[in-house]
Amino acid sequence: MRQLSISQARRIALGAQGFSTPRPSGRVDRRHFRRVIDHIGLLQLDSVNVLQRSHYLPMWSRLGPYSTTALDQFTARSGEMFEYWGHEASLLPVGVHRLFRWRMEELEPWRRVKDMIGGHPDYVPSVLAEISERGPLTVSDLSDPGSRTGPWWGHGKGKTALDWLFAKGQITAYRNGNFGRLYDLPENVIGAEHLNSPTPTKQEAFRELLLLSARHHGVGTATDLADYYRLHKPTARKVLAEIVAAGELEEVAVEGWSHPAYLHPEAKLPRAIKTAALLSPFDPVVWERDRAERLFGFRYRIEIYVPEPARVYGYYVLPFLMNDALAARVDLKSDRKNGVLLVKGSFHESGADPAEVAARLEPELRGMCAWLGLGDIEVAANGDLAPALRSLT
Repeated sequence: MRQLSISQARRIALGAQGFSTPRPSGRVDRRHFRRVIDHIGLLQLDSVNVLQRSHYLPMWSRLGPYSTTALDQFTARSGEMFEYWGHEASLLPVGVHRLFRWRMEELEPWRRVKDMIGGHPDYVPSVLAEISERGPLTVSDLSDPGSRTGPWWGHGKGKTALDWLFAKGQITAYRNGNFGRLYDLPENVIGAEHLNSPTPTKQEAFRELLLLSARHHGVGTATDLADYYRLHKPTARKVLAEIVAAGELEEVAVEGWSHPAYLHPEAKLPRAIKTAALLSPFDPVVWERDRAERLFGFRYRIEIYVPEPARVYGYYVLPFLMNDALAARVDLKSDRKNGVLLVKGSFHESGADPAEVAARLEPELRGMCAWLGLGDIEVAANGDLAPALRSLT
């Protein structure tokens, strides 16, 4: 079995994720968006907007400044992307729609759906008919959306019906300017060549999704590969064994890893990774926290739901990728009212030179500040990187 050093594994992984390619020097357009999607496969969605919506950040990390309006146009009704449960709620290329039909077909109604159907048996068909006649619609556009049962996760019957139809693939969705879901029929969002393509068996879909996951990882364990598209891990392991036996992936050992890894045949080993990039907490490089620790020695936990006094690093902390290392983490917030990018905390990793990290991080913060339409940066004194960073800002 071939052996990879941890340095080699890092460079392979970062190359697969698009970080061995220089950022474009000119205007960013759909060609660049397609290139990033080819590397990462999807954009995970999240509602937190303390800095910027999370699905905009992976493009920023790999491309630098770009128009979020252009990305919105690319992901909504362009015929290129659709929303579904990929890695959580995700924007996915239309070509993989067929690979998630097994998930749509297997899904059983959850309790809230069962209760709604039991109490209002004609309601779901009426919602589907209304979208067919009047769509695209938000939940508030429905003629009978029902009432919310709570301020946060309490869903009225309209939202419950839409969630169920969406999960079953009978409708799809895209995001409006306020991040709300607009629901529409799949044939109005996904081209017929994709929507009417043959449906693979679940086994075939697992095989293709695992091969895609391996390409996006470059190299990864069975757990890594299964997690990318949220596949059942025991089933994924069996399918991976078949893929290896067929010679489509190579089983390798990675220095320090206790489980075998799988190397994609298209994976490249860059001589060096030369980049500086702030990563979303939901970037594929770091979203599987155990993998981030194995690859980079970087223990990362998002602390959004941790009470403020118990937080170690802050509310919305972005790892800072410097070459092939995660060298720092910064707690960022957009103070839109005052036009300031707040660096509420900044921390360098053990062994990293604070002056060097600050020198590489400061231009990234300046660039992000301008991209977000903010006028200045304010660095708080919190964290062991703060003195070096404050001296530059």
